Amino acid sequence: MKLKDIMTKDVIAVSRDTSVFDTAQIMKDKNIGAVPICTDGMDVEGIITDRDIVLRVVCAGKDPKKTTCGEVMTDRLTVGKTDMEVESALKLMGDVQVRRLPVVEDGKLVGFVSLGDMAVNSRFDSGAEEALSEISSPSQPRM
Repeated sequence: MKLKDIMTKDVIAVSRDTSVFDTAQIMKDKNIGAVPICTDGMDVEGIITDRDIVLRVVCAGKDPKKTTCGEVMTDRLTVGKTDMEVESALKLMGDVQVRRLPVVEDGKLVGFVSLGDMAVNSRFDSGAEEALSEISSPSQPRM
């Protein structure tokens, strides 16, 4: 099975000039944890996650209404391709330790997949579990 068969096709993206506050509102409204950052032509420039917002904005004491996504986004991005096999995407996600993967075709954003998308498909749940175990490491609370 290919990524194009399981990806979310109705993807929401924002520009690097969008405020973190507005992006967080989108995440809340759509119940999503990540938003791709794209040019007007849908070239993927980066991604911002709920974790990025907490660590790079809230904990850094920045104003989310004045901070742009371009200032705090992750720009070293790994992407999948529509014709990529799901098993290959799972391995890639485990190798680079990401839970979400923008999907591109001809360099343009066309979809999005997450480990959760793959985990709900019984055909891929063990691969998703393996990728998640590579991404997550046990942690102890700091005192």
